[in-house]
Parts: sequence; C-alpha cells; structure tokens
Amino acid sequence: MSDALPTHAGPFALGTFAASTGGPFPGLVTGRRVRDLSDRWGTVRAVTETWDASLARLTGLAHDPGGTWHELGALRILAPIEPGQILQSGANYRRHVVDLVAAERESVHGATPLEARADAIRMMDERARSGVPYIFLGSPRAICAPYDDVMLPSLGEQHDWELELALVIGREGRHIHREDAMSYVAGYTICNDITTRDRLYRPDLKAIGTDWFTAKNADTFLPTGPFLVPAAFVPDPSDVRITLRHNGVVRQDESTKDMIFDIARLIEYASSTTTLRPGDLLLTGSPAGNGAHWGTFLAPGDVMEAEITGLGTQRNACVADPHTL
Repeated sequence: MSDALPTHAGPFALGTFAASTGGPFPGLVTGRRVRDLSDRWGTVRAVTETWDASLARLTGLAHDPGGTWHELGALRILAPIEPGQILQSGANYRRHVVDLVAAERESVHGATPLEARADAIRMMDERARSGVPYIFLGSPRAICAPYDDVMLPSLGEQHDWELELALVIGREGRHIHREDAMSYVAGYTICNDITTRDRLYRPDLKAIGTDWFTAKNADTFLPTGPFLVPAAFVPDPSDVRITLRHNGVVRQDESTKDMIFDIARLIEYASSTTTLRPGDLLLTGSPAGNGAHWGTFLAPGDVMEAEITGLGTQRNACVADPHTL
C-alpha cells in the first residue's frame, strides 16, 4: 500500500483486509485502526445484505473496544467488496462527451472548432433533457486492490485510465422510482475503469461495434477501493472531486456536478432492466481528462494516483502482464 494511510469521511468505513497470516477478512475502519468483523459477518457483501440493520450495529462496534483490532498500516488493503454484478455508465460526463463529439465533428465532418463544440453542446443539452443513460456490464474478475500493480496486456497499446465514483447497492429493488433511488445506496467507493482504446473496436466485426469485454475486463483493469464509505457520511455525492495523477501530472480533476444523468436517474434506469441486489456496484462514469484526450497512455513503469473526496486514495503502478504469451 502507499506510504500515507488513506483516510475516509465520517466516523468509520468498511473494507476487506489481510494480515501477514490468515485469509481476507471484513473490517471496520476507524481512522488508523481496523476491527475484524469476521466474528459477525463473513464478507463486506454480507454486511450490505441487511444494510439498515448492519449500519446500526457498525455504529455500536465503532465505539466498542472489544473484539480484535489491528493497526491499518500493518494490513494489506484489498478491494472492499466482491460485487454480485458491476454496472458501468458510459458517456455520462458533459465536458468529457462534448470533447469527444467535438473532436469527431472536426476530424470526420470538417467542422470548425467553434462549430464542432457548439454542435456537441447542443447534443448534450438535448440528451440531458430527453435521453437515457448508457449502461453496460463489467466483470468482477477485473477488480484488483487499490494499491496493487495493474498488468498491461501486450495486445493493444492505448491503455487508458477512467477514474469514477462508484456506489454500492444496499437494498434489493426493481423498477425503482427516481424519488426513492438514493435510499437503495449503501455507500460509495472508488473505481478506475481502465480501457485499452485500440481494442475497443473489432475491425473484423465493424457492424457489431464495441468490444467491451476485451477492452475493459483484463485482470487488474478495475482498481477498487480502498473503502466502502457509508452513504450517510457522504452528504452530497453530486458534488465530490475526482482527481487522477499520471506520473505526478494531474490528468482528471472534475466535480461529479458534471454528470449528465445523476445517481438517482442511473439507479432508476438500471433497475428498469435488472434487479439490483445488495453488494452490486454501479459506476457513474468518467469525467474529462482521459489519456486519449492528452495523447498519452499507460506504459510499464507508470504510476496512477487517484482520489475522490472523502473516499480515500488509490496508487497503482503499471507493469507488463507476465502471463501474456
């Protein structure tokens, strides 16, 4: 893990940890200390399955000196939760999508920069008024810990970062109304949805379109955590700061205010197709500042440092995938 211990909003957070001996265990984080919760729950996902009751119990345990406590700095921080399913929102940050659309208008359609940007802004205004979110599925096998190395496959060269606010579902629901949606959120965490851009489109299957599986779901391509911070301790998830540094250079630095569809709308839309269950992850989209925008991509030896207000930090070094043939 990083030299500086990650911090969290509120009096406590949840995570999954490993000591020098023994297997992973769910833990209650209070500042620099972690209470082993394995005497109450087997996993953090199990905690979310009875979230309302669990939250009250966790509040009591945070002030109880009993149980087994560890120093956070002595533990390995793992991804906080193993989700049932991962739902990912695409094209959900206004400035990011405007940049993409404007670039396409210039390069493909020959528009001037001013015309291209004005056209893109009109499109996003209309999308916000009458459009719907774009959601796809990710693989839980892509998850890695917030301080693990990210393995870059030899197939493809344009490995890109996409730092995102992610929410964890705490109640089962289908066809959830927008007005009720926030009550289904147990808490929030950080996800970095890494994408190999030059493997996103299949030249042999142009009519089919994007290949999300290949481009986004390689092992370690979803650094997650460090913690699950209860929603009650994040007073305004629609205005938290998302910041990513690549080799020390700030690349993403945006407020979640820039989301086209807010969290409640994303939950409403996702639940119109699939039942949301406790422990599911819903990623809310990536703000502007990806590598494609800067014309630089990840390579072995690079380091990504990421943070979202109140949720902690990530630090991932990039290495060549040793398993690649």
